[in-house]
Parts: sequence; C-alpha cells; structure tokens
Amino acid sequence: MDYMETVEETKKQYIVVKIGSEQYGIDISFIDNIVRMQKITRVPTSQYYFKGVINLRGEVIPVMSIRLKMGLEDDVYTDASRIIILKFEQKDALGIVVDEVREVINLGSSEIDKPSHSSKEGKEMFINGIGKNGEELVSLFDINAIIDEHEVV
Repeated sequence: MDYMETVEETKKQYIVVKIGSEQYGIDISFIDNIVRMQKITRVPTSQYYFKGVINLRGEVIPVMSIRLKMGLEDDVYTDASRIIILKFEQKDALGIVVDEVREVINLGSSEIDKPSHSSKEGKEMFINGIGKNGEELVSLFDINAIIDEHEVV
C-alpha cells in the first residue's frame, strides 16, 4: 500500500484581475467587496498613487491606483474597471483600482512558484508567487507589500 501523498493539498482561492495586459491574483481572504467604478473624490496632499476616497454605504474608503504604485501608466477607466475593497484585521479598508475582474481560481502550493529573483524592484516588489492556472500564469500579489501602513490617506 502506498502512503505517499494521501493528504489532499490545501488550496487557496484567488480573484484574477487584469492590470494592463497582465493577470494578477489577489488572495480572496483579503477581499471585502468588488464595486463598479464610481466618483472618486480627490484628497489634496495624498501620495501620488492615491486617487482619493469613495463613499461606500456611508463608509469613506481611500482608493489607490495599483498601476501607479507599480510604476505603470495611469488608469484608464472602462466599463470593465472595478474597485476592489480590501479588508485587514488591524487597518481600515482600502480600495484598489483594477482594469478588469476575470475569475476565481483555486491554487495549491504545488501550483505556486516563488519568485526566483533576489533583488525585488519595480512591480516585482509586490509579487510573492507565480500561480499556474492551466496554461496561464498569474502573478500573485503580496497584499502586505502593496499596503504600507504608513501610507494611508
């Protein structure tokens, strides 16, 4: 009898989003809500990648451009653009703008490669793994690297 690998691999769910031409995965446990684009009120003297704030059911939520934070070109809003509301245990909610929400995928640790580069620069600073979803590769966001607690609006 073979006792090798009888335990089912634990899989995590990720929401796959498009930013530019690339696909990124966000751990679903960080996601509180996904909302359509709406009026974002600019906040003076905030970091350049903060778009401003939105009012979501009476709660004021800061909204960040993940594109600008990663050093990409500014957002162009379309019908597919969404604001993903992230939630954290010790911090307030935060919205990030994405070009499109694609799907929910399940990835186990055997389907995720850790980045091999030792010096993390540019957008690689925000990636903590590469998921293999069939034939497609999905860069997995390190939410804690994206959300620096010193940078709240």
